[in-house]
Amino acid sequence: MTATAFRTVRAALLLFPLLAACTSLSPESRLAAGLEDAGLPKDMARCMAKRMASKLSIAQLQKLQSLGTLRKSPSEPLTIEELVHKLRAMGDPQIVAISAKAAFSCSF
Repeated sequence: MTATAFRTVRAALLLFPLLAACTSLSPESRLAAGLEDAGLPKDMARCMAKRMASKLSIAQLQKLQSLGTLRKSPSEPLTIEELVHKLRAMGDPQIVAISAKAAFSCSF
């Protein structure tokens, strides 16, 4: 094996774990982070994301990314009522229905 080929293989082996880490962020984990950024408590955000991620399309998940920018105060948690109000403003009834059902299920 030549020195150039060896360096290429070595670089690929070093980069592989980094690439794997980038792809390991599932839609569920990104949704949970977004809900948490929006102001939901961590446990509620994770529970809701688990129930929502598989039921929403990629386009709907992308719409939900804007929730984090709508947070009114970093110190005040977001209530479920406020979340539903923000979701209704997105104009997608399926997002509202799935999110409300997940919030209800995770409240108990």
